[in-house]
Amino acid sequence: MVDVSQHELVPDHTVLDGEEIEGVLEEYNIKKTDLPKIKRTDPAMRDLEADVETGDVVQVTRDSRTTDRAVVYRLVVE
Repeated sequence: MVDVSQHELVPDHTVLDGEEIEGVLEEYNIKKTDLPKIKRTDPAMRDLEADVETGDVVQVTRDSRTTDRAVVYRLVVE
């Protein structure tokens, strides 16, 4: 079986710490619950599964044709 998280088209996922989360929320003037959601069991998160808990915020960095790199944030849900 193929490990989806290792596929070249799956963007990088990084768990943010508390200080980084506060910076993101302040920058966008939002609450944590306003972030788009990602399931803890999402196949793209397989590498982070042991490190991520419900309520964490994950930074997703993907390649972009227009901006070279696009960064988005997701709230981890069960």
